[in-house]
Amino acid sequence: MSAGGDSGDASSSSQQGETQSVGEKINSFVQAFWKFVRPHTIRGTLLGTTALTTRALLENPALIDWGLLPKALTGLLALLCGNGFIVGINQIYDVDIDMVNKPFLPVAAGELSPGLAWALCLGLAALGVTIVARNFGPLISGLYSFGLLLGTLYSVPPFRLKRSAIAAFLIIATVRGFLLNFGVYYSTRAALGAGFVWSPAITFITTFVTLFAVVIAVTKDLPDVEGDLQNGIETFATRLGVRNTTLAAVGILLANYGAAMVLAFIPSMGFKPQVMFTGHALLAAFLIFRARQLELAGYTRNAILAFYQQIWTLFYLEYSMFPFV
Repeated sequence: MSAGGDSGDASSSSQQGETQSVGEKINSFVQAFWKFVRPHTIRGTLLGTTALTTRALLENPALIDWGLLPKALTGLLALLCGNGFIVGINQIYDVDIDMVNKPFLPVAAGELSPGLAWALCLGLAALGVTIVARNFGPLISGLYSFGLLLGTLYSVPPFRLKRSAIAAFLIIATVRGFLLNFGVYYSTRAALGAGFVWSPAITFITTFVTLFAVVIAVTKDLPDVEGDLQNGIETFATRLGVRNTTLAAVGILLANYGAAMVLAFIPSMGFKPQVMFTGHALLAAFLIFRARQLELAGYTRNAILAFYQQIWTLFYLEYSMFPFV
């Protein structure tokens, strides 16, 4: 009895250990995958998609059909898959650079093997293309595939367009500016049965976010100057210096905010002045405050990283405000 009981307890403990080990492996993979798809870019895609869809619905309340919600969610999934593919393939080819600049990323840290990273990228791309092709027609399918192509050219040899500062920011501006905004808004209106129109609001947000994407493309390289110089990556930060690049980026964003504040008082644009003007004035003030903090900190790497995170915060806030302007 006793021996049998000891054997059973030992077997149970062994199984529990094995189960715990499997659970830990799954948890480690989930955490690595989450870092692999770069959460800050996912939040931007989620907010942008939600804001543009909400705007289209508010413009056409009589056409709202909640039966289209599953289709909208599959479209969002496709966008997240495309986003994951682009940032993932960049990590595969930038692993040597990331070991210097971003050692916490899962491929550089060894948390994901190159083979598994490739499998994830190809799986994400295949799933995204399949969803779009089955649900959104040839135009959106073409734009989606074009976005994946640009993301590939950005990172993959022999093209490696990220090595050119101008080509890099043009790609990021195109994908996160025009393709996302036009594609989501067009798809939403098409699903509602309404034709596409370049309304003042959509013209504004597409232009605004395209310029904002330029700022993101420029400021993302600010903390990475050391690794980029070692690997021959040309960025505005390596050419102009961190301080000058920061000031240029802040200037572009302030011009963006200033233009939005002027548009608030043009009646033909149809914006709500109290939201459009006040909101952008507050965001501009926040940007100036954060830029001043960076200056006082002496442009240390930690201060630059914090500043870059706040640029993304401003990006999120813009989309959060957009449905209500």
